[in-house]
Amino acid sequence: MSAVKCLTCNAEVEVDQQTVTGEIVECQECGQEHEFQWINEQPNLVFAPEVEEDWGE
Repeated sequence: MSAVKCLTCNAEVEVDQQTVTGEIVECQECGQEHEFQWINEQPNLVFAPEVEEDWGE
């Protein structure tokens, strides 16, 4: 298990070694969703992209 900091509230978000790049993880403290990434073999979080409506287009 590794811990990375939430980008919103700075709480620790636990991720394990099986977590893959692009997986969405949620902060247990504030509920913010992050996209998980491995960068140079180090765990990293970025804000998850917002899902936008396409209105059938």
